[in-house]
Amino acid sequence: MVSKEKIDLAVVSEEDLLSLRIKDLPLSMEGTWLSDCVKELYQELETKGIKFKPVCYLADEWFAPDQDPQVGIPFYLAHPALIKLEKKMMLEAEGETKAWCMQLLRHEAGHAINYAYKLYQSQDWKKIFGQFSKAYADAYRFKPYSKSFVRHLEKYYAQCHPDEDFAETFAVWLSPNLDWRNQYKGWKAVEKLQYIEEIMLGIKDKPPLVKNGKKYRKASSLDITLKNYYKKKRRNLAEEFPDFHDANLAKIFSHSHKDDVKLPYAYAIIKKYKNNISDNVSIWTGEKKFIINTLLETLINRCKHLGLLNPISEQEAILKISIYVTALIMNYVNTGSFRGKNG
Repeated sequence: MVSKEKIDLAVVSEEDLLSLRIKDLPLSMEGTWLSDCVKELYQELETKGIKFKPVCYLADEWFAPDQDPQVGIPFYLAHPALIKLEKKMMLEAEGETKAWCMQLLRHEAGHAINYAYKLYQSQDWKKIFGQFSKAYADAYRFKPYSKSFVRHLEKYYAQCHPDEDFAETFAVWLSPNLDWRNQYKGWKAVEKLQYIEEIMLGIKDKPPLVKNGKKYRKASSLDITLKNYYKKKRRNLAEEFPDFHDANLAKIFSHSHKDDVKLPYAYAIIKKYKNNISDNVSIWTGEKKFIINTLLETLINRCKHLGLLNPISEQEAILKISIYVTALIMNYVNTGSFRGKNG
């Protein structure tokens, strides 16, 4: 094994890079843009009068260890070559821009402060956010128009768990130059923001109840190769990829014209009947049209990207697409995931 000091991530080939174990990557936050982001987070906390500064370290993903006031930052953000690889493998590198990174840091800092001062144990916290001990679901269903939750990260993340609701609310409260009183005026979520304001005043000069513990899943201890890391990550997040529907769409439509007969494009047919499909699926599944329309837009985009053609009648094509969409939506209704429990 080549020593870390001899690995130049800027010139190593993708094949060789994928063969490396994460713990063998020559990575550090010091002297990188991540270090500047962490310093900015600390300054934002200081501006709010909060003396506690969560320890931040390189890990396998964004997270705060359960009830441990630390913040894990994805290792790939520590080097441009790894950001490039992450984007190729996962289509995006979560937190790759400064603005995005700061959003995520504020969110994770909310978790860390919650754990450091055991705020989740108070009756007021439980009354406002819910039970901290509530189990996390594999997936969650959100209400896109709810005004009971702030909107900070994508996918209405505050709605997935009381702990995430607190972290998201804290992140909004901490964000500089954000007038949350006006932005959330008339929302029930403003009560949560006011609670954050009050509770932070109460702890700002107090030492944390919980000290930093073990750095879970830190990059320097991960014995998995990048190839296997991405294989596992892509499998777990299969539903998030554009090609998730491709195999099923290919069972309905065709990639080529039939017997020199020019066939219509599949995406155009779905687009033509999109509103009708959405109305009917909503009636029989009880799901909101927002979710159904989002799914249909994904199918339209995939059909267009793949150049799929329709070799059957419009009526049959729309029937098959309607059945497919209904099956996906029923999985979503029952499990929060289009794949379902066994997907």
